Amino acid sequence: MGVILNEAKLHTILQEIDLGINKLNDQKIRAFIEFLGLKDREDIPKNFLDWENILVVVPNRDMLNEIKKYRDSISRISFVTNTNAKQIHIYDRNEWKSATQNKTALQIRQFLKTNFGGVPKIAEDPDWIKIL
Repeated sequence: MGVILNEAKLHTILQEIDLGINKLNDQKIRAFIEFLGLKDREDIPKNFLDWENILVVVPNRDMLNEIKKYRDSISRISFVTNTNAKQIHIYDRNEWKSATQNKTALQIRQFLKTNFGGVPKIAEDPDWIKIL
């Protein structure tokens, strides 16, 4: 009987510790979002801490290499590069998984042109025009 009571008490203590760890990780996520300059952007959802996992979409590999060192120290955060994006964006990772599920790499590349931070190229954009 004593072992069962001690096990229940241990379970309660572990739950309290996990709650504290989650709160500290939320603080890390807030600090990281602020570090990226996303805190005051209007296109960034304010409820991102409610997401199970956060996907950070970056526009190039250089930027990814600069920030991916934080991946191991912050839980619930993932990164992806979208070369069609003009700036950093964040999304619910579950939304990403459901949108890319059962797609080939080519289909995902096409999908990223207009989704998850992708901006369609238009003829008026001088970056789009190729010199022949």
